[in-house]
Amino acid sequence: MELIFLGVGLLLGLAVWFWQWQQVQHAVETILEQYTVRPCKSSPWQRLQTLLSQQLQEQERCRQQLLRSQKLVEYAPIAYFEVDEADCVVCCNAAARSLFGCAHPQGRLFLELVRSYELDCLIEEVRHEETMREQEWLYAYLTPTGQTKRKPLRARGLFLGEGHVGVFIEDCEETVRLRDERDRWAADVAHELKTPLTSLRLVAETLQQRVPESLRDWVDRLLEEIIRLSLLVQELLELNRLSHTPADSLERHPLDLVKLIDTAWQSLAPLAKAKNIHHEYTGPEQFPYCGNESQLFRLLVNLYDNAIKYSPVGSRVYTRLVSDREGGYLCLEVIDTGSGFPPKDLPHVFERFYRAQARRHRFVIPTDSEGRMPPIGSGSGLGLAIARQIVECHGGYMQAANHPHYGGAWLRIYLPLISP
Repeated sequence: MELIFLGVGLLLGLAVWFWQWQQVQHAVETILEQYTVRPCKSSPWQRLQTLLSQQLQEQERCRQQLLRSQKLVEYAPIAYFEVDEADCVVCCNAAARSLFGCAHPQGRLFLELVRSYELDCLIEEVRHEETMREQEWLYAYLTPTGQTKRKPLRARGLFLGEGHVGVFIEDCEETVRLRDERDRWAADVAHELKTPLTSLRLVAETLQQRVPESLRDWVDRLLEEIIRLSLLVQELLELNRLSHTPADSLERHPLDLVKLIDTAWQSLAPLAKAKNIHHEYTGPEQFPYCGNESQLFRLLVNLYDNAIKYSPVGSRVYTRLVSDREGGYLCLEVIDTGSGFPPKDLPHVFERFYRAQARRHRFVIPTDSEGRMPPIGSGSGLGLAIARQIVECHGGYMQAANHPHYGGAWLRIYLPLISP
């Protein structure tokens, strides 16, 4: 009897073992179905062993790739921070430690290391919008001697997920220095060229009336080139003067901005009439403003001159004036119906000597019976640079884009509202 019970127990045990083995094998088969493991005709256990070997190789490859990435970030020439959802530093490379003078930043609060309100706002904005943002500002810091200095920085924040934000920080001090040297060199050269160009113009104008008729065309061409160079020199000197004019020292007077818009357009009426281009204004009939009338007039003339040059014959140039009393700004828009700016060049349209001929083609302006048109600018690409500098002297800012409806250049000017 005991042997019978022993046999029954043994059979039950074998049955349970076989059932469990079948369950394990089915589970292994289910796992292996998610992966491509060769050879497929081998047993599940051999395939599982192959899969584990592949996973170990993949894990080692990922580890090596992670080490390479960490090494690249550590020795990158640009500063890099990574902060978690609590704004504690997770990663900080050598360039960042050198830029901000922090030895052991990991785990510390970001604001303890970099006391910058602008950078903290950038991180919060990137985390809140889960996107990429860029910011330029002057970073104030203390020197070992106790002096306060400012360093121009540019930061780009990138959302990494789970509240983490990566920030690349670039020291722009050398860039600003080179830009200032370039501007100073251009202003010095322009100043030195002003007197000889004036003398050349006087000589050319004198020869214009004394040379034979067969040679007068050559003198006319010479005079036109001298005038173009003189205009270029004047624009460079004007740009240099505006760049050193702070907003609080600008001479302001009460004026009617709507009347100034009409006056600027009328000054270019011959150019617009030659191409049959009409002007369409949208906004209030009067708009009192307190600003520098001559500079604002120059600003509008530059914008309208570009709009006429780059608009096709028989088109329109649109001007819109909107006031945002709550925001404290007015918005002046100038829109042409040309081909617009090339998208890749939009960030650079306000730079000196910028000219985008790849897409923003200039439509030929018909001349008068003598083949001449009144000169407006040198055509060297300084018009928008001067326009932006005038706006900044008034405490405002300027934006460039391509209009979604008309397709042409869309220039928006934001000026602070100041009661006349």
